[in-house]
Order: sequence, then structure tokens, then C-alpha cells
Amino acid sequence: MISYLEGKIKKIYDDRIVLYVGGVGYDIAIPAYVMSEIKRTVQVGDELGLHISFNQTERQPKPVLVGFRNELDKEFFELFISVEDIGPTAAIKALIKPIQQIACSIEKKDIKALKELKGIGERKAEKIVATLKGKVAKYALMQEVELPVHVTIDFKKEVENVLVNQLGHKVTEARKMIDEALERNPGITSSEELFEEVYRGQSL
Repeated sequence: MISYLEGKIKKIYDDRIVLYVGGVGYDIAIPAYVMSEIKRTVQVGDELGLHISFNQTERQPKPVLVGFRNELDKEFFELFISVEDIGPTAAIKALIKPIQQIACSIEKKDIKALKELKGIGERKAEKIVATLKGKVAKYALMQEVELPVHVTIDFKKEVENVLVNQLGHKVTEARKMIDEALERNPGITSSEELFEEVYRGQSL
């Protein structure tokens, strides 16, 4: 199974690229929000590394390679395709927004926002929420924790703000969730670790 590829960009299409690695050209499908970043930052002939979601089933015997710039995006994609009636091809077309925004919509049960994704109607949006709510909360924090190394923050406050302002929890509820998470795991040192522990506790 292929999980990561690094090589030279041979061609860039609207929804895929050809990556030349060790004498082999790999045809890699790219979700729209990832493709926007790729087109902004690299061009044909440049080196590029991609985390790969490898998909092959009896219904889809031809392997589908889906590329992402970071591993968390890949993880989210593989959760997304676990939803009934959403396979890799449908997910590639649907993911037109950054993962952080989609994860927030799922956690807030925002069906209207999910219906803005390409090919996602009300029934599929409801299935997405029913399947993934509580499982994708850490991805809602992804953009929030990408701060310069020299910036020191109160990561408890950072997580509280996300829980309250983006995910709709009450302040008292958010603080209780955070305190319980820190009791379970006092060694937490970052917003992302704390956020993941908060929602791990909610699933117990």
C-alpha cells in the first residue's frame, strides 16, 4: 500500500496531478481545496511530497490514489469516506472547503453548510453528521494551532474559545470538559492534544 509519495510534478490538471517518482508517473487525484494550494505554491517541474490515501475495493478494483499536503487532511478524508454512500470519488468532489471548516460544520450539526459541498444533499449531510459527529472535533482546531513557534498561548483558553465560539458549547460546559481532560491526561502540552483528549472523553 502507498501512504506517501515524493517526486517531481509532471502535469497538473483541474482535479489531479501526475507525480514522477523513481521512474514511475503516479496519477493522483487531488480534492479542490488541496489543488488550490498546490496551484498557488508549486508548478510543473517542482518537487512535491504528498500523503496518499490508497483506495481499492471490489466495487472499485482500479486503485484510486488521493493526495494531501498534510497527514491530518488524509486522516479526515478516510473518516469522511466511512460514511455510507460516500466513496473516494464522491469525497474528492465534495471537499471544496478546508477540512477545518467542514469539521466545524459536522460538530455543530450545520446541515445547511454541509449541503454547500459539491454533491452533498440533505440526506447525505444528515448521514455525515450522524456518522462523524464527535469523531472529527480535533480537525476543527487545525488552523487554530498553526501559530508561530515564538508565540506563547494559553492553550486551555485556545481550546475553550473553539469549543464555545465554533462548536457551540456553553462556557461552563467547555471548562468542565477541559478540566476533565487534563485530569485524565495531565501531560498535555498543546491545544491539539487537549482538544483530542476532550473529545476522546466524550466518546467514552
